[in-house]
Amino acid sequence: MRATRQSATPQGLCSESSPRQGSPTGREVTSTVITFDISQWRAWAPGLQTPDDWQSWAEHDLHPCAAEQVPDVSFLPAMQRRRLSPLARMAFAVGWPLAEGCEPMPLVFVSRHGETPRTFSILSDLAAQQPLSPTQFSLSVHNAVIGLWSILRGETCEMTALAAAGDGFEQGLLEAAALLREGAPAVLLIIAEEQPPSVYGPWIDDVPFGYALALRLTPGRQWQLALGHPSSPDAPRPALPHALSWMQAALGGARSLSHTWNRRTWNWQRQP
Repeated sequence: MRATRQSATPQGLCSESSPRQGSPTGREVTSTVITFDISQWRAWAPGLQTPDDWQSWAEHDLHPCAAEQVPDVSFLPAMQRRRLSPLARMAFAVGWPLAEGCEPMPLVFVSRHGETPRTFSILSDLAAQQPLSPTQFSLSVHNAVIGLWSILRGETCEMTALAAAGDGFEQGLLEAAALLREGAPAVLLIIAEEQPPSVYGPWIDDVPFGYALALRLTPGRQWQLALGHPSSPDAPRPALPHALSWMQAALGGARSLSHTWNRRTWNWQRQP
């Protein structure tokens, strides 16, 4: 059983724009504010599987178990499970239970680094002048996870794969909010990152451990997210990836938090 919670907040979503002064050009600029409810969430990391596990992690800043663990996707037939990489397994482990028993809903999948182990294996084969596996290549592309999701669930609703910067969590929420605005009664958002091979260590420093988070978003005003004034490039960044930082704050009962990436600052507010 992976971590899952439900919320009984009223449903409804709005997206609005508010004027903002002080842009670098001296012109009035527009800031987008989105609101939404999170009706369910589910998360996975090595050693963090139940709601109590994640609550302890949030309260005590525990580091997940270092032992290699594989998410449980036993709800899939063995032949289908074998095609899933660890990244895809994490995404399916957190997303599938939130979609079961529900009408098909749009999916937004976010991963900054994607299938780095699989890609590194392909590059290693190229360097050794070895033949490439067509299957390995087809499953290394960034939209492979949503393609497998569509095939295995037999769903053809809108699905998007994003590879944003360090604020991909918020970028994915914007995409999901747009889908809700267009009339979708619910949207599934999945954020997943796999621990990259050690060779990427000098360049990838924002994946402290493999993790996945799924949110079932519905219309409402439980949460508000706004893009604030442009920040300094030297503004401090969260110690954790944005999705994990948000989880830590939310499970700790925080009503507000801010995430800064480059010149973008995202301001979160939770209604009482």
